[in-house]
Amino acid sequence: MSEHTLQNSSSEAVSQIVAPDAKVTLHFAIKLADGQVVDSNFEGSPATFIVGDGQLLEGFEKSLLGMQAGDEAVIDILPEHGFGMSNPNNMQRLPRSQFGDMTLEPGLVVSFADAANGELPGIVAGFDEKMVTVDFNHPLAGKNLKFEVKILSVE
Repeated sequence: MSEHTLQNSSSEAVSQIVAPDAKVTLHFAIKLADGQVVDSNFEGSPATFIVGDGQLLEGFEKSLLGMQAGDEAVIDILPEHGFGMSNPNNMQRLPRSQFGDMTLEPGLVVSFADAANGELPGIVAGFDEKMVTVDFNHPLAGKNLKFEVKILSVE
């Protein structure tokens, strides 16, 4: 019987790995390939999420599977596993008159209302006196990312 009890306690330790429906608390940083930090909570409170709840993109979640409390890693996330590839259909040409007397410059983020009256950010990609090209792709679409992570706990 005591052997069986030992096996149970060791299997409980094994079950504390990141798996579907596990509650994971971690510190993370998302960086561009050149090391520029896009988002990080290493200086603040850790994040907690349930694997599969949609809070974290699937590609990021999958990279954590099998890790356990105390593990640290830097994981390369390809665009197709991160924020997707840049979609040319998300580039829209709009009349310059729609922007009023706004001072435009490439890279400027402009907020638009979507069909449900929610906020839809777009980035000015280019413009002339008649038309403005706005990129509605996610700013990290098409980018190779580094996902730095330190797992604090897994339940």
